[in-house]
Formats: sequence, C-alpha cells, structure tokens
Amino acid sequence: MSGSVGVPAGSGPGVDAGSGSGAGAGSGSRRAEWEAAAAELAALRTLWPAEVPRRPAVLPAGPGLAETVRHWAAERPDAVAVSYYGWEETWSELAGRVAATAGWLASHGVGTGDRVAVFMGNCPQYVHTFLAVAWLGAVYVPSNPMYRAEELRHQLEDSGAVHLFAPPAARAVVDSALARLDHEVAVTWTDPAAVFAVPGAPAPTAGLPSAVPSREDAGDWERVLASAPAEPVPVDPDRLAALNYTGGTTGRPKGCEHTIGHMAYTAASAMAGSGTAVAGEKREVTLGFLAMFWIAGQNLSLLLPIYGGGEIAVLGRWHPRVALETIADRGVTRIVSPADGYGELLELLASPECRELDLSSLEQCQAVSFVRKLDIGLRREWEARTGITLREASFGMTETHTSDTFTLGLQTGDMDLRAQPVYCGFPVPGTEIVVVDEELHPVPVGQEGEILVHSPSVTTGYWHNPRATADTLVEGWLRTGDTGRFDEHGALTYLARTKEMIKVKGMSVFPSEVESLLRMHPGVQTVAVAPREDPERGQVPVAFVVPAADVPAAEGAPAEGPLTAEALTAWARENMAVYKVPEFVFVEEMPMTATGKIRKAVLLEEHLA
Repeated sequence: MSGSVGVPAGSGPGVDAGSGSGAGAGSGSRRAEWEAAAAELAALRTLWPAEVPRRPAVLPAGPGLAETVRHWAAERPDAVAVSYYGWEETWSELAGRVAATAGWLASHGVGTGDRVAVFMGNCPQYVHTFLAVAWLGAVYVPSNPMYRAEELRHQLEDSGAVHLFAPPAARAVVDSALARLDHEVAVTWTDPAAVFAVPGAPAPTAGLPSAVPSREDAGDWERVLASAPAEPVPVDPDRLAALNYTGGTTGRPKGCEHTIGHMAYTAASAMAGSGTAVAGEKREVTLGFLAMFWIAGQNLSLLLPIYGGGEIAVLGRWHPRVALETIADRGVTRIVSPADGYGELLELLASPECRELDLSSLEQCQAVSFVRKLDIGLRREWEARTGITLREASFGMTETHTSDTFTLGLQTGDMDLRAQPVYCGFPVPGTEIVVVDEELHPVPVGQEGEILVHSPSVTTGYWHNPRATADTLVEGWLRTGDTGRFDEHGALTYLARTKEMIKVKGMSVFPSEVESLLRMHPGVQTVAVAPREDPERGQVPVAFVVPAADVPAAEGAPAEGPLTAEALTAWARENMAVYKVPEFVFVEEMPMTATGKIRKAVLLEEHLA
C-alpha cells in the first residue's frame, strides 16, 4: 500500500464478498447492469463541485491507525489531538497513552483477532481504547452505553469479546450481563472524568457530564497508563478490525464486519467529499459530540480527525451552551449535528450572554435530518449568524460504514432542500450507488426503487451469520432495503427508511429486536411492535401485547394480579436501552393476514386512532 489514496490495492474489501443467494445472484449479469447504470449516472454529474476531488484523499501514513498516530506524533508532536472540557492531550502524548493502553491489554492476554468491547460514552479514554485495539490488531466492538444488561450480554456473547472497557457507574449493568455469559470477560474500569483526578490535571470547565472522582474511585486509568508500551502490529488492511452491531428486520442485532481498509477508505472518501485532497493539509478541529459507539460518530468523531491529524474537541453529551463555548474556545472548524441542534444553537446565540461568542473558525456545518428536517429557513438563519451554508450530511448505514454521499457545493438555488424528503447528493469518490426495482433491474432517473451500494467499505459480511450475509450482499453490492431515486443531475434523494425501522430522535429501533426482548417476559404471550408518529421524538415504538394466561405477574405488579403496562415498562427499562422502551397497549388477539402475519397497520388504526 503506497498510501496514495488510503484504500487497499485492488478492488477493495467486500467487492467479491460472495455471490449471495438473493435475486439475480450467481450469473454476474446483475453486476454488469448495475455498473453500467452507475456509469450512466456518473455522466449526469456535470454539477460536480470543483473543490471536490475525483479520488479519495491521500492519507500520508497509509491505512493503518497505529501508523497514522505515529506519523502525526512525529509531524506535529505539540499540537493538540484531544481536548475535553479544559483537558488537553498533544499528539505525542496521545501516541504514548495509546501504546500504554495497548500494553495493558496485551498484559491481560489480548492479541491479534481478539474482540474487545467498549461500553462507554465519549471521553479521552474512548479514543485511547479505540486506537489501542487497532494497535494490537484486535477487533473493536463498540457497545451502546445506553444498553441494559440483556442487550450487553447478547453483544458480548455473540462477538465472543474477551475484554470490556466500562465506567464504574455501569457496574450493575455489566455485572448482571457477565453473570449470564458462558465465557469469561476481563473488565477494565475507567471513569470518563478520571483524566481530571490525577496530580497536575486542570480543573474541568463547565458542562462536564459527571463529577470528578477521587483517584481511588476513578478506576484503572492510572494503572493502564503505567503499563509498558506495546509495539504496534503491522497493518493488514483486510484484517477484521471492528464488529459494528446493527439491528435488522429479523432477530437480534448483527455484527457488521469491518476492516482497517474500510475505515481508511471511509475517512479518505469523506474527506474528499468535504473538499480535502490530502489529509492534514490544513488543520481541522472537530466538535466530537456524536456518539463514538455509533458508526457515524466513529467516522466523524474519531476517524476523520485522526487520519487528518486534527483535534477532537470531545463532548460527553450534547449541551448547546457548552457546544457554543467549545466552538469559540477550541476554534472548531467542523460540526455535524441533527438539524434540531442548530435550532437550539441559534436560540442561544440570540441571547445577550452568547451574542458575542466568536464562531469565525467554523468552515463546514452539516445537518442530519432526523426529527427536524433541514429547511431553507434554518439555512438562512445559520448563514446570517455564521456566514456558513448549512447543508445535509450524507446517506449511509452501518453496513457501508456510512458517509456514502456528499452535498458540498450542491446548494445553488437551494436545489438540495427542494428535494423531498432528504437530499443526499453525489456518491463520494470510489463509491457507486444505483436504484433498482423489485427484480433488481436499474430504474430510470426519477423513478423510485431500492438503493444498492458498492464501495471499498461495504461490510465483508455479518459475524457468524452467513444467511443474513447472503441475503444482503449480492455480487458484492449491498441491498440497503431503503427507498430512493436519482434526479436529472445524478444526485440521490432518500425517500423512506427500511419499512421495519423506527427512528426515535435519530436512534434506530428495530421492532423485531424489541419483540424478541419482550418475548423473554413470562407474562407476554404475543407481541407486535409498530411506530407511532411523535412531534418531539419523530417516532415512538408501541408494543401491542396479548398477555399470557396463567403466568405470574411481572416483577413489580401486585401478587397474583394482572399484567400491567407499568410493570412491563419497568421490566423493559431494565432490559433494553431507554430509547427502545415502547408504550404498551394490551389487546385480546392479533389481527392476522391469510398467511399468518400480524397486521400492524390494523393495530395502529384500531387502537391509536
């Protein structure tokens, strides 16, 4: 690997991921059709912005994360790499702490190919751990810090994780999950605020999400950093590097297999889509509040600033006032936030205490249309206050490592915001996207269909799930299940999410997963989960439940009493992330189709009218 484009040589991981068993697989004719359609769409892109290169950005140190950290530590040792509520870490300090964290893991038996789970919110230790896992050639398994015990247990069991990083505050959840496992998992405990508990540390600025612990209560962080540093394992771009778990239309979450090559290509192509030809050619500061366990947060709060040699201004959670002060204090150049967040920032900027904050460092501001959609009014307000044109982020999903499209330079006449519902722009350099009909034939421009994606970052498959892999990967292309269409300029518009997915404030909730968890409750005979539209959260899951007969009531309900919504809610809060907890509606029976499927639309119409 020469390091010229940041992706493995050849066709890239996932291109020949098996012919699959889906429609059209096996002959190779479908792939030829899709490639021809992608070429026709590319020819329409005469509006390609001059500032966006046609190839992924050059990564000076190549695809390796360890090599990248060492490169920037040598090139800019005294530049800040990570900041966190007044705490700072230079690139040379980051390299030393990552090597020590890798040494700690190695001393606990972690080696190449071993899975290491990270069950934490955003903090400096998250950055260290993410990089240390790659340093050892191990496999990073991000775990949603909102998980409850059963969700965490499933992920640890499915991935076969041998080590877990978690904050002491999550001990009850972790202990409960580990008690249900069939294999041993070592735990490293670290409080996110432990960086302030060591001698000589600065006092945190306002907004730190948790109190500074005593050194005794801070966990293992000081012992981790006292470990003998480990030498990095030479990069293999095709080696499994991460299992990013995603929901689906059937069963429990599945681990998407991603490599270092996938990460490098994602960073390099996303940089190109942001107008960067060579990583690090100018120093950027990213507001790192998007959750790092989430694939979009992994890209925008970790990979882009790391490969780009910039600074991650880490925030443990979204707080509009703290975000504004961090932008001004750290000279933040890039923000990606849900559109709602920009509305909150504008409200604060109109107040006397924030009106004079200097936001002149901002260069790129992207919005994600979840609950609120980016519209022309919001764009104009943001332009008037900052001089920056607010634009949509990109289309993507966990299976593609997201960041599959760009919208930079496509705002002439607000044509992007006049597309409904969400304009996604052009595929990033190196990625091909087509829209197909039910038989997987490409459809004409302007016609709706299923979105297919082909790129060097498409997952190589689902961990230990060949059937799901074969159903989703067809001749190296990913069937997204999402609906979209292309316009006359070759730009993609996203029309509808996977029909089974529920979006709660941007977080994906899959009915099949919630149903699977609720079936574990002895008082639930039959359950069906469907979405209710909600003005504040976008959507809310609703669980329609047929109670089981002659089964003891749920814990918390009166002895021998009937199952109650309150008892089920309490049980759900103990067993699933809070955003997945549904509203409950009891029904005597489920309306069924002739083929034996529950008619969820009827349930919604009859019980939520």
